[in-house]
Amino acid sequence: MINRRTFSKAVGLGTGVAATALPGMSSQASAAPASSAAPALPVVAPGTHTEFARLKHVKAGALEVGYAEAGPAHGPVVVCLHGWPYDIHSFVDVAPLLAGLGYRVVVPYLRGHGSTRFRSDRTPRTAEQSAVALDVIALMDALKIHRAVLAGFDWGSRTADVIAALWPERVKALVSTSGYLITDVKAQREPAAAAVEHMWWYQWYFATERGKKTMENAEDRIALCRYVWTLVSPNWNFDDATFARTARAFRNPDYAAIVLHNYRWRIGLVEGDPRYDRYEKRLAARPAIHVPTVTLDPALDPFTPPGDGSAYRDHFTGPYEHRTIADVGHNLPQEAPTAFAQAVVDADRL
Repeated sequence: MINRRTFSKAVGLGTGVAATALPGMSSQASAAPASSAAPALPVVAPGTHTEFARLKHVKAGALEVGYAEAGPAHGPVVVCLHGWPYDIHSFVDVAPLLAGLGYRVVVPYLRGHGSTRFRSDRTPRTAEQSAVALDVIALMDALKIHRAVLAGFDWGSRTADVIAALWPERVKALVSTSGYLITDVKAQREPAAAAVEHMWWYQWYFATERGKKTMENAEDRIALCRYVWTLVSPNWNFDDATFARTARAFRNPDYAAIVLHNYRWRIGLVEGDPRYDRYEKRLAARPAIHVPTVTLDPALDPFTPPGDGSAYRDHFTGPYEHRTIADVGHNLPQEAPTAFAQAVVDADRL
């Protein structure tokens, strides 16, 4: 738990420490060097922290958002965005590292997850990429945050990429795991190589009635999510308690609807909410991202494209670095919290 004692310890660790090399990390700088030397973070073992001190709630757009917060209220803001099938605990070790350097760290549950709830029964339970991005913009507005460093993985990377592309004035810097993830639904309708299709088995499963029934049964979907963890993070020896803490977020009453819509929408099987159409038309053009960015590739993630970031490099036109994190799978911030937190600090200084 991040209680007062452990938080104070994190603050002490985050300042005045000797520089520490992060194992398994390579970096290629593709722009001007950082404007000032970034502090080196202490190496924190995954699982050092297990809970956030407390959760908060705020009305933000269509949602009442549940979120964790760490660090000083007036510090520079970092918004950490989780993916599927994960939750805010992906950042439970990252948050105190950044808070120890004086950042205000905000970690929200995305729509359909954890304690985040829709404010109206009449709101369509859709999850196109622009809807999730606008949820984050609404959260920032509700918390009176004009600009923030955005850092995420999986759905979180896609959401951060969308905000950086469409609303760059809200993004001070970006950390995007797996690179550029903005979805072009039309392109997604075309077949991919067999190996790629094989990796996305659950996407096709969710397109079936059998997959829908699995997701609509809480115990079945939790079992499926645990299986996905083992496939996409082959070196992560998480225990039952670690998974159980995150699996609580999968009992949200809108979880099945949101997850099913997200994956079905991506491959063109269902329509989105018309109120987001104008944003999706802009995103279909795969707009460039101009804000300072660090991209991260987890080496053991089956979704990591070959080429050390070259497959998406052209989408990032501002100050940029790319890093590959060895021996780490899909849930990079929870498997390698120091490497992820260091990327945030370094992106902020590009």
